[in-house]
Amino acid sequence: MRLDVKIKDLVLILPIIFGFIACSPTKVVTNTATKPSPIVTKTEKIKSLDHCFKPAADRPELYLKALKNKTVAVVANQTSLLADKTHLVDFLVANNIKIKHIFAPEHGFRGTADAGEHVKNGIDTKTGLPIISLYGDNKKPKPEQLQGVDVVLFDIQDVGVRFYTYISTLTYIMEAAAENNVEVMVLDRPNPNDGFTDGPVLKEKWTSFVGLHQVPVVYGLTIGEYGKMVNGEKWLKNGIQVKYTLIPMLGYHKKEHHTISEKPSPNLPNDQSINLYPSLCFFEGTQVSVGRGTDFPFQVFGSPWLKNYEFTFTPKPNAGAKDPFLNGKICFGKDLRNHPEIKDHLDLSFILEAYKNFDKKSQDFFLKNLWFDTLAGTDELRLQIISGKSEEEIRNSWKKDLEQFEKIRTKYLIYEN
Repeated sequence: MRLDVKIKDLVLILPIIFGFIACSPTKVVTNTATKPSPIVTKTEKIKSLDHCFKPAADRPELYLKALKNKTVAVVANQTSLLADKTHLVDFLVANNIKIKHIFAPEHGFRGTADAGEHVKNGIDTKTGLPIISLYGDNKKPKPEQLQGVDVVLFDIQDVGVRFYTYISTLTYIMEAAAENNVEVMVLDRPNPNDGFTDGPVLKEKWTSFVGLHQVPVVYGLTIGEYGKMVNGEKWLKNGIQVKYTLIPMLGYHKKEHHTISEKPSPNLPNDQSINLYPSLCFFEGTQVSVGRGTDFPFQVFGSPWLKNYEFTFTPKPNAGAKDPFLNGKICFGKDLRNHPEIKDHLDLSFILEAYKNFDKKSQDFFLKNLWFDTLAGTDELRLQIISGKSEEEIRNSWKKDLEQFEKIRTKYLIYEN
């Protein structure tokens, strides 16, 4: 009987032991102009298990010591949380890390501003730290904003799509830091649209804040890997490189889904909206609403000029959209709240279907400012839609560029793909 008890006890404790081993700390990835990134240890590439997955913020043993006795600027927003919901900034303050100020990206430090809305500088009421907006006229930190700073610590949840602006913010931070001899440290987080690449690759002519680099719409990299690529490929201004330190996640696998606990921006409130975002965002360059000003943004599409649809919604001002597109107009369209998860491609069927059913005699489908081309990173997709190309034909036109990008992408993968 005593032996049975011991065996049962062993059976219960073994998973805990092996879980601890699998979740043990591993090597930090660095990338500088003079020192190439070391190979990530095998432990880092283990298949993710629910009980041992950790975002980089929850691995303070890898970054706190490196921040001691240094002056830090933190790039953070409402997603910069540890597992116990403590904000990273509060955690750093509690651990006596000297923070000079906070840099806030689009949507602000608390993530409440509309897309494209000007975010003002201010003071964080909880810590008393100054907040400097990196949006609007100050997308790139000024030299005086980096004066006396040793490390810029970046921890923001991305969604893995080219026109989502956090990768552009990271790029400008890296560029400013390189010019001012400041280190950049990135605490990595999951990419909810990871494990595949798709969409047109941006052409240089259409470079903008929603597309700084010649990458596809869905690029299949975590934000930490993306910064590593920007640095390694010398995509910063004048080919300059920054001292870049990537704190990796533990137990992350690119084809495993990780739910995002905090919405990355006001109009991406849940997993479904984040999953549909790469496919639906093209509508932002058309006379079709994606549900901004409703309780289900990026989970529907509709327009007053769409025909043959029974589902309707009416955009109205709300916390995430103070003046939504097609405000107050009844939009006919499609409800995608129960649409199956799109796992390995960008779905063009939505926009092709909408173009086909749009009343083009009453209204132009594409906005006159051709914002659609800016989002797509090329005018080819718009012209292909107008000419009646099929989804297969359009996809075939991307293949060569995607293959070329894949050669670049694979050099910077640090997680199992």
